[in-house]
Amino acid sequence: MDADLTLEFFDTPQPFLDAAGELLAANPVLGSVIASVSQRTARELADGRDSWAEAHAPFERWWVVVRDGSGEVVSAVMRTAPFKPHPSFSMPLPDPAARALAAALHERGEVLGGANGALPGAAVLARSTAELVGGEVVTDKATRLWEATSVEVPPAPEGRLRQASEDDAALVLAWFEAFHAEADEQAGREPDPTAGEHNTLDSVLVRIREGVEWLWELPDGTVAHLTGSGLPAYGVGRIGPVYTPKEFRGRGIASYVVGELTRRGLEAGHRMCLFTDRANPTSNKIYAGLGYEPTVDMAEHLVTVPGTP
Repeated sequence: MDADLTLEFFDTPQPFLDAAGELLAANPVLGSVIASVSQRTARELADGRDSWAEAHAPFERWWVVVRDGSGEVVSAVMRTAPFKPHPSFSMPLPDPAARALAAALHERGEVLGGANGALPGAAVLARSTAELVGGEVVTDKATRLWEATSVEVPPAPEGRLRQASEDDAALVLAWFEAFHAEADEQAGREPDPTAGEHNTLDSVLVRIREGVEWLWELPDGTVAHLTGSGLPAYGVGRIGPVYTPKEFRGRGIASYVVGELTRRGLEAGHRMCLFTDRANPTSNKIYAGLGYEPTVDMAEHLVTVPGTP
């Protein structure tokens, strides 16, 4: 690794947030996932809960900051994903730091089965890991991070927007699971039936109590759409997931709801972002039409390791 770069590991979120705070505040859109997940985990631990135990991962979750020669934090990485293969997620990561992180994890016997995040650093981390274990890298999904500094909200369809309540929890959970499978289908990939298994009724209830899940209700009371709009982290709110069952598509519901929640966020003084699957031209076109602009391309990489299922 570049002699001027060092890695600092953390096993709990708050000390990591204390160390990475200036970086996350200076790059709040790029750091949106790391910041929001870390803050939610810190809130959870402060409440005496720890959902990580439910993930049954063969390692302890971790956070890393990358420091330059002056000690300034220049990047951040975490491995907290509750779903297999528990991929890491990184902000823009210098190549030498990515290689050093792969070596550090390998040295302590931790198998990194996937690396998500900003390119090219996430790809370098995945390739370096594969080289160390004699495995191969597969780009599982190409994603794009978008930001809206203004928004054009389309006309509202018939119905109303409301926050999900605890009575909606079972439906929200079912739609979280359907979202993953149908997103693969829309992008031309073979749906992964296990993709949404990390969602639980308890995790959905946490989100509902935070007030971040929104539903579109038709005039007859039928619930026809779900959009998440997360709590802002360092002044940035992130939209997602966005899910409309097939029988309710084509009515402009998703466009309106995403546009309206984006408008509310911007009017509250927040920056607003979201992710799209680059293989899904429909969602990319919809969000561009609302006023979202591409910020950075990311990708999800899988590392196949010989002898492992």
